[in-house]
Amino acid sequence: MGLRGYIGKRIGYSLVLLILVMTLNYIIFMVMPGDPTTLFINPVKKGNDTEVAEQVARLREMWGISDPPVIRFLKYIKNMMTWNFGITFRERTPVANEMMWRLPFTLMLMGGSTILALIIGVSMGALAAHRRGGKFDTASVLTSLVFYSLPTFWMGMVFILIFYSNLHWFPHAHASPAEWALNWPVPFNMASSSSSLLGVIITINPSGFWELMTGYLRHAFLPVFTLTLFQYGGYLLLTRATMVEALTEDYIVTARAKGVSETNVVFKHALKNASLPLITAAALSFGFLLSGAIITEGVYSWPGLGRWIFDAIGYNDYNILQALFYIIAVCVILANFIADLLYGIIDPRIKY
Repeated sequence: MGLRGYIGKRIGYSLVLLILVMTLNYIIFMVMPGDPTTLFINPVKKGNDTEVAEQVARLREMWGISDPPVIRFLKYIKNMMTWNFGITFRERTPVANEMMWRLPFTLMLMGGSTILALIIGVSMGALAAHRRGGKFDTASVLTSLVFYSLPTFWMGMVFILIFYSNLHWFPHAHASPAEWALNWPVPFNMASSSSSLLGVIITINPSGFWELMTGYLRHAFLPVFTLTLFQYGGYLLLTRATMVEALTEDYIVTARAKGVSETNVVFKHALKNASLPLITAAALSFGFLLSGAIITEGVYSWPGLGRWIFDAIGYNDYNILQALFYIIAVCVILANFIADLLYGIIDPRIKY
């Protein structure tokens, strides 16, 4: 089987898996207990039983909950395929708009911490394997196990106490300064011009751009720092385990006998051949990127998708949960597909 045949086969498997995931996602919310309509009826003046029943019926008809299961399933498949996720039960705004508003904050938090954890964990894991049995190996393994075992909410509160309450270095909550609500920084200047194709010339406002960047980065430091410390230990231990085995192979002895520098032996020869499990772990981490970090976002009042999922569970907002679970499933399937393709690029011994 050639590369094209392998890609076609994997695409077919991924589509079948996506349909199965979508079906399971629909069944979960069909059998989930609780009726969201009861949360939106006036708790003080509900009226008599007939009036309450009429209110519930109108809400269920408006949201499409009263349709037969088959009709609901077909509408669900169509909506998921066309990315028409409906409206939220509480805010009455499109789910897609709310998701796109929170997406940059989740990418900043989860993407930044995952990339930093990968770089730190893989680098320290490779060095620990190279110096196995030494002080650096012992210290790195011990610290990674400690941070990997600590609850993120406890680390978050400790960091708030240290960096906010005592040192006053970083803010303790939210993704942007509170004063921006009244005076938002202007990172770009726009001026009308007939020489531009759009009729507008856009230039960078250095002071406003710098204020915008530093404001977001200062608020993102503590939650990113918390998640990085929590995640890097897993990559370190995995890298160390695979590297210890790779460093005992014959080709490593041959490379050293040829006079290859120890840095190239560790990072170019051993790490490259030991990277397949790391690719899988990294792909899964990036696949679950949009699931957010519910606990960390709650501690720091971060407006990401994880906290949005937690709030949607409390309100039985099926539209939000179905949309997010579907998006997360698509990302995981896509990440695994990319990881399978990278195997052959990283390791030439793998043939399609």
